[in-house]
Amino acid sequence: MNPAPAAGDAPRAITGDDLPALLALNNAHAQELSWQEPAAFARLLRQAFFARTCADAQALLIALDQDADYDNPNFAWLSARYRRFVYIDRVVVDARARGKGLARQLYAALAAHARLHGHDCLVCEINADPPNPASVAFHQQLGFRPVGEARLDNGKTVTYFACLLAP
Repeated sequence: MNPAPAAGDAPRAITGDDLPALLALNNAHAQELSWQEPAAFARLLRQAFFARTCADAQALLIALDQDADYDNPNFAWLSARYRRFVYIDRVVVDARARGKGLARQLYAALAAHARLHGHDCLVCEINADPPNPASVAFHQQLGFRPVGEARLDNGKTVTYFACLLAP
């Protein structure tokens, strides 16, 4: 069983002081998430529907809704199939902070925020090649189900997942 998160680990808004650590965290996991330059990362955060961190910037979740101006093949694939959605663009937890339930807390906060704003569907993609079985298992435990697959120009194959939110 995972230990309970500490009170200071609750999801919170991202501040300017968090940006260097979160960019480094993102880029340490570029294979799963995609590399970000500082300006592009800041732009992504500005247009996010939901962007939160926790545990001294050791975890990050960034999500966009269907209205985002986001030039991304995964976002485009989902936009072509869903009228209204919240797209989880990236979620990552530093290896030293894993096992504390931080990702679950971030997802719970996202789901509550999405419902509050009238959304009932969360979507994401997970690498199938190269595989990311830990992410697939985590998302399936939260109720995400596969809804499609695509081979991207960068050579990766991804599986798209959706999760309907209970009212």
